[in-house]
Amino acid sequence: MLFGLFGRKRDTGAIERLHAQVAAASRAPFLYTHFEVPDTLQGRFDSLTLHAILLMRRLRALPPPADDASQDLVDILFREVDRGLREIGIGDLSIPKKMKVFAKTFYGRAKLFDEALDAGDNVLLADALARNVGAQAQRLSQFARHIRHLDATMANYDLEHILSGAPLFPDAPLD
Repeated sequence: MLFGLFGRKRDTGAIERLHAQVAAASRAPFLYTHFEVPDTLQGRFDSLTLHAILLMRRLRALPPPADDASQDLVDILFREVDRGLREIGIGDLSIPKKMKVFAKTFYGRAKLFDEALDAGDNVLLADALARNVGAQAQRLSQFARHIRHLDATMANYDLEHILSGAPLFPDAPLD
């Protein structure tokens, strides 16, 4: 099944479903209640970015065609951000500038979270979460443990599992 998935004609349905899972996970109520991620446009964007980065981190670690899946996910993510900006009334002339800022922010955070997760340092990860997800200080260490546990759990997923539609993200804190 997987070998034909990312051939010349890609099955964008699988990646659309994957994007939907990332979007749903980023809106999980416990993120906003338990970890106190700000329930604002910026807080939701930050949560979406964090969840996408976690999934892309796993996809990058898998053999091809997982790299294609990761790129397709990024393409859909950027397309949906563009659409969202238009829906809230951002003008056509401002969209390219905003998307450039989004891309810079997204890839900067990806690098920062990768470094913190690779270092195995919860203090560094908590600091990254504080600066980039806006979580409150009293919950940062718990949030960092949650993200580290999620990253470790995702390390067990192969591409077939990721694309199967099986749940990838928890419905409650992992602590």
